Amino acid sequence: MKILSALVLSSFLISCNGQNQNNTTLSKTENSTERVGGECEEGYCELMYLGIPEEINSVDTSAGWHEKGQKLIVTGTVFQLDGKTPAPNVIIYYHHTDNNGYYSLRNDKPENQTRHGHIRGWMKTDKDGKYTLYTIRPAPYPDGSQPAHIHWLIKEPDVKNEYWTDDLMFDDDKLLLPYIKKHKPGNWGGNGIVIVLLKDSIQIAEKNFILGLNIPNYPKKTDNEVQSGLNLGEGQPSFDPFHAYGPDKGSTACPVCKYGRYHGILYFVGNNPNWREIKSWLHFLEQESITRQKYLKVYFVYGNEKSFNKENRKKELEQLGDELKLKNIALTFVPSFSDTKSNVNLCKINPDIENTFIIYRRGNIVDKYIDFKPTSKNFKLISDILDKTKGEYFDLPEPKYE
Repeated sequence: MKILSALVLSSFLISCNGQNQNNTTLSKTENSTERVGGECEEGYCELMYLGIPEEINSVDTSAGWHEKGQKLIVTGTVFQLDGKTPAPNVIIYYHHTDNNGYYSLRNDKPENQTRHGHIRGWMKTDKDGKYTLYTIRPAPYPDGSQPAHIHWLIKEPDVKNEYWTDDLMFDDDKLLLPYIKKHKPGNWGGNGIVIVLLKDSIQIAEKNFILGLNIPNYPKKTDNEVQSGLNLGEGQPSFDPFHAYGPDKGSTACPVCKYGRYHGILYFVGNNPNWREIKSWLHFLEQESITRQKYLKVYFVYGNEKSFNKENRKKELEQLGDELKLKNIALTFVPSFSDTKSNVNLCKINPDIENTFIIYRRGNIVDKYIDFKPTSKNFKLISDILDKTKGEYFDLPEPKYE
């Protein structure tokens, strides 16, 4: 009997195989070259529809919420591919392990006796694209092979089939870093790694979805002609520019790693600097930094590769900082935007356009502007975006760890 129980439990530890992009077992009803999202292990995605209710709300409480474990609220917005337009009536299916790391069964309903386990359910986004899940924080697999995670499947009203996105994983999970070094996230549907906040004894994770982002065979396309920077919804990569002026002068402090808790602005300028406009932008951003204090960190990242000399570039930015009397903005530089030593190449910045503005919050890109002019209208737009993307839980603390 113990051997049988072990075999059953081990079978529920491998339910992630359906989300392995290298898996070669296809659903009999779909061809991977046509199916939105690519291949899906036979029988895995179909379980999304087992027990699905006729009426689905934007808020769901899982069976886990009433069980032993750390209570967790996952909430956010589902956006269209542009990363800005809310998407209503999108079905989000979830399932995850229990407090012991198993996809445990429950005998009350047939749908709770599959490899997805009994902690599973559905939400449908409201008119503003919002959803909320009340559940418990899943435990990692007992063998330590993967960090704790929540599986998602998305069904849009006008897309022919469901597709999965990156799992939700937790940035404070000790298993996360070694895992993602071996299994690089694909940012399917947006960055899946969340920062956990604390409201009383309840942990809160904000997770937004971008429909179709990096999803194979997705039928909709964006019409962006000029490309620079990653997409809205993706994680802003860590990189190490040299700080010529500002709070971390003389270091190569990573903007996202050191100051990623609240809002950050990365103002990239490459081979075609317009210094009059740069000064105007820096003056405005300095004022925003003073107003917002610890809740905003701004970085000017200069990546002009023409006649690059480190000492000359350092002096150039020092003079700029002194001229503008900057106290909050960091003036930084890299040899070029293709530089691999600093990892700035991961940001995918186009060096030949005038500028790229990346606005991120908790490490995720929430807005982006290319060839942005320093006008009063655009200044207001930046301020409004910072206000709009704060969210309900902006000021909550993170849990304290030993």
